[in-house]
Amino acid sequence: MRRIFWLLLLFVNISLAVRIRDVVTFEGNQSNVLIGYGIVSGLNGTGDSKATIFTVDSLVNMLSRMGINFTQAQINQMTTKNVAAVMVTAKIPPYAKAGAPISVTISSIGDAKSLKGGVLLMTPLKGPDGKVYAIAQGQVVTPSGGRNALNVNLNSGYIPNGAILQRSLPFTMPRGYINLYLNYPSFETANAIQNAINDRFGYGTAVAIDSDTVRVKLPPYNTVDFLAMVGKLRINVHPPAKIVIDSRTGTIVMGGNVRISPVAVSTGNITVEVRQAPATTGQNKPTAIKQGKKYSVFFVKAPTLQELVNSLNSVGAKPSDIINILEAMEAQGAIHAKLEVE
Repeated sequence: MRRIFWLLLLFVNISLAVRIRDVVTFEGNQSNVLIGYGIVSGLNGTGDSKATIFTVDSLVNMLSRMGINFTQAQINQMTTKNVAAVMVTAKIPPYAKAGAPISVTISSIGDAKSLKGGVLLMTPLKGPDGKVYAIAQGQVVTPSGGRNALNVNLNSGYIPNGAILQRSLPFTMPRGYINLYLNYPSFETANAIQNAINDRFGYGTAVAIDSDTVRVKLPPYNTVDFLAMVGKLRINVHPPAKIVIDSRTGTIVMGGNVRISPVAVSTGNITVEVRQAPATTGQNKPTAIKQGKKYSVFFVKAPTLQELVNSLNSVGAKPSDIINILEAMEAQGAIHAKLEVE
């Protein structure tokens, strides 16, 4: 029986002392993206059909550059079931230099059934300016999924360190001031960053512009040393109430002791009801009632997400049922946290 797994990060109603560099992105320190069009070969009959015209054209053009030419009759007889046209994307870390290896993601754009076992042929990757910044090639790794996965997509994969950067990305160190962008916008966190920097380097060094940005004055020299010291400063933050569900693996990750308000939800053969109860109520053991193939789960008072998931697992709820229940509860405002399904 498949079960949905939960991971509870114990950040319950406490503040955490973290470094500034762990909660912000320094201006200019962002990643860059590349994209390219390529061919995956070596597929076991799971590639594109002849209906995908651009795959045939790409194969003919590639072979012609290697000195292999075809007549139109030969092109008409060509089969492509062992190759597939793909888009190749990559994210370059900031300050990456020529020669650095980067991982790439592969996705089919034709009607291939699977990229499993395929090899990406040499593919140039371009930036937004149209220039080639990296060359990708290698064995495609497709997801294997797991016993809790809701779906496994074999039309996409990745190649670890499958591209080599051919040129360094341009970067200019900001002058005068630099903006610190919060990874998770928060007025409270922005104010804490401002105060920590000003306490260390003097009033007026940092100004919180809004919930997303803190502007910091730079010294006329030793900018790198200064930013390193800023990044090491510690502030207290309160993690947001957030639930992230990975639909591929059936994993729930939550950042707090999330509770559920009174609500009733029914999906498939499972009904969940959370009732209102006095604060003095003791243990909150759920009551599960089976009627034929249907289950009803009752809670006397607001359960935590952990208690809810455990109870649903105990009655054999599928990962898709649990996700549907959580989404319905969030839509009704019964879950006091932000819900994200990936």
